[in-house]
Amino acid sequence: MDAQKIRAFALRMRRMIIEMSHQCNMSAHLGGGLSMVEINAILFGAIMRLDPKNPRWTDRDRYILSKGHGVLGYFSALHAVGFISAEKLKTFLQNESDLIAHPVMNMEFGIESSNGSLGHGLSMAVGVALAAKRHRQAYHIYVLLGDGECNEGAVWEAMMLAAQYQLDNLTAIVDMNGYQSDGKTERVINLKNMADRWRQFGWHVQEVDGHDIDNLYQAFCSCTLADQPHVVIARTVKGKGISFMENNNDWHHARLTKNWYEQAVMELDGKTSCST
Repeated sequence: MDAQKIRAFALRMRRMIIEMSHQCNMSAHLGGGLSMVEINAILFGAIMRLDPKNPRWTDRDRYILSKGHGVLGYFSALHAVGFISAEKLKTFLQNESDLIAHPVMNMEFGIESSNGSLGHGLSMAVGVALAAKRHRQAYHIYVLLGDGECNEGAVWEAMMLAAQYQLDNLTAIVDMNGYQSDGKTERVINLKNMADRWRQFGWHVQEVDGHDIDNLYQAFCSCTLADQPHVVIARTVKGKGISFMENNNDWHHARLTKNWYEQAVMELDGKTSCST
């Protein structure tokens, strides 16, 4: 892995997130999209087997965004690897656009699944992983959840089923940024000791800094134990990369006005200058 290349990938993603949310001139889910940037930069830039020129390639790895409101962090990754054009990104949230506030399955854009209500992505991923096993196909399935989303009972049912069927071709990632729509996750339903809970359900668990490129890469490369599904619990910062958004739940879903946009761009341009 070229760490410098992945950091540039992540910075490009953040810039596209800011551009999309400003151009749409509407409220968008910024905080949760920004917290997952490094996770997706590693997956799309260094881990997953994908071919934008052949989006229906049978042996491609599958990615399911369960925390669908993080779609800005998904579309920006798909753009960075060549599935979605810059012109298409400009249509985000516009009338009749293919790109709306949650992902809608569209294989030409590399979007494997639709998502609206939280708590269903892991169940779908379990089904896809089980199908791969039964058809003796070698692709791997990655599913990204939010920590607030783990309040949903369907998540825990899917966790039990994945362990029962020993789905070692399945990797879940929990974007553990500590917030959900209603506030801090610990105040809504406190799921402390998240790692222990997954272990008790029969998963191979790794805990990492969700913004550390090297640690994330090593975690994904270590998801090779046989007969166990894997989970990477990534501790992240909501709104990561934009100072006035970090750990500020006002930016869970908000409109990026011209002044806020210009401040965000200035910060990101400063990081670009520092890296050159």
